[in-house]
Amino acid sequence: MGRTSKDKRDVYYRLAKENGWRARSAFKLLQLDEEFHLFQGVKRAVDLCAAPGSWSQVLSQKVGGQTSGQVVAVDLQAMAPLPGVIQIQGDITQLSTAKKIIQHFEGCPADLVVCDGAPDVTGLHDVDEYMQAQLLLAALNIATHVLKLGGCFVAKIFRGRDVTLLYSQLRVFFSSVLCAKPKSSRNSSIEAFAVCQGYDPPEGFIPDLTRPLLDHSYDLDFNQLHGPARFIVPFVTCGDLSAYDSDRSYPLDLENGSEYKYTPPTQPPISPPYQEACRLKKNGQLAKELLPQECSINRVDKLPQPLSVPNCHTLLAPKVEDTEIKCSP
Repeated sequence: MGRTSKDKRDVYYRLAKENGWRARSAFKLLQLDEEFHLFQGVKRAVDLCAAPGSWSQVLSQKVGGQTSGQVVAVDLQAMAPLPGVIQIQGDITQLSTAKKIIQHFEGCPADLVVCDGAPDVTGLHDVDEYMQAQLLLAALNIATHVLKLGGCFVAKIFRGRDVTLLYSQLRVFFSSVLCAKPKSSRNSSIEAFAVCQGYDPPEGFIPDLTRPLLDHSYDLDFNQLHGPARFIVPFVTCGDLSAYDSDRSYPLDLENGSEYKYTPPTQPPISPPYQEACRLKKNGQLAKELLPQECSINRVDKLPQPLSVPNCHTLLAPKVEDTEIKCSP
């Protein structure tokens, strides 16, 4: 898909580049703040699963811009530097990562912990919801090590049939739990955000990263939780309802009649998993699959090894010097 068509399809993608945000998800955090005033009184903030850094950008402006404000970003991947943001390349399931966060805060706990992380979706909703739930619990687990009493925790959640168990688990640790859907989040997506305020762990609770917060003592049908184990979380929308619709396509014509100019991404990814595939494709070295009737090989004597020709398809190796390949039009 070309650059222009992508810009036209997603208005928040285009606005993010024009405003200097690294990703469109920055608008989600900004709209959550408009509704819940997340940054009010916050001096120390932690961004879990931070790459590529759009939420860290927002935190650096809202929190790190203050005189005593500090922002720590944590991710397994490398991330381009951001002013006012301390980066930790580490695993959020490890105690050493929690200790590094507290060390950067000089022994003080954080006022706010956010997590916009998500797994690589498979399209199988049950699998994606389960993986996202485990990621949220991992973020909650490390938050219990670094978050101060009365602090706030915000994390992405996939709304599915078993989400009641997650709400109940969050309600154990926070006095207020809501499910919020920012305007910039597509209506077609099951994505939402759990906004948890007033951190208040149970009496005698000791944070422990060696075990998950969820055990398997609940009933098999999680939606049949009873009594204090069941908690109905309010669902709210954030952002101006008259603003841009994230599921709608908008024209590229500017209001003043000037010509639209493509804006490159603020910060391209650093060492993404698909980087090697992009390099091979750019150099024409990716293997191509052609039908036998569409391709004939006249001379393969210079190939480094014999070429195996299956019954149904012919798999061509990367370009080899002095190898002549002719294809019918």
